[in-house]
Amino acid sequence: MSKKWNKTARYEKAISQKYGDETITHPQKDWSEDKEEEYRQQLKELYEKEDIPHQTEDKVEVDGFLISKKLLNRDNNRICPVCDIYSFEIRDDIYMNKFDCCFKCYIQWVIDREERWESDWRPPKEK
Repeated sequence: MSKKWNKTARYEKAISQKYGDETITHPQKDWSEDKEEEYRQQLKELYEKEDIPHQTEDKVEVDGFLISKKLLNRDNNRICPVCDIYSFEIRDDIYMNKFDCCFKCYIQWVIDREERWESDWRPPKEK
């Protein structure tokens, strides 16, 4: 057992010489009641800061579940009003929000004609 302790003592001595005496001291050596109280106060402030977004979020009960109002207010229209095709693609969301059409309709009807599109021109429904 003494060999093991001698090896540990050599490691501690080498670490102490390289990094200083603070690296081998026990963490509780300089700990006091004042430091403990300050630490607990810092933890309390941290938890309060992290909890603020959860407190401000309004929740609504829908079918027995609490759901954020932000999720309910989202308009999730996935049907293109121009071609009446339901879209699963994410890139269509961008064009739906900006041009009120899917990517395919954007390529066919809007590209290089944004001014006309913005003035509420739409292709005939029969096409």
